[in-house]
Amino acid sequence: MKKLMFLVPVFFLLASLNVMANKTSVEVKGPATAKKGSEVTFVINVMHKGNSAGHHTDWVTLKFNGKEVKRWNYTKESLPGSENFNLEYKMVLPEDGTLEVQGNCNIHGSAGAKKLSIKTTSN
Repeated sequence: MKKLMFLVPVFFLLASLNVMANKTSVEVKGPATAKKGSEVTFVINVMHKGNSAGHHTDWVTLKFNGKEVKRWNYTKESLPGSENFNLEYKMVLPEDGTLEVQGNCNIHGSAGAKKLSIKTTSN
């Protein structure tokens, strides 16, 4: 019976920690239009509650028209700077396209990808 009484608070502690944790989510900001061939800056906001050695965002990817163009990897030895952080990526736009960004928690996974469509102009 004593073992059971000890396990009850441990169970509730672990359950509450799981409620506080979440999947990595992202937002991406950048222009909706840009001159073809121009360099454009995109800002990715990464959000994940509880980055620690055992539970953290382990990667963020950026794809343009379905092809991965940048990947940021994190480990327990090289964690992101905080729970919410920004990444910046500059690229030359060769054509109209869709930017797709996604992050992943090493335990809970991803909240899904976010997309941004960009139209190029000739002037």
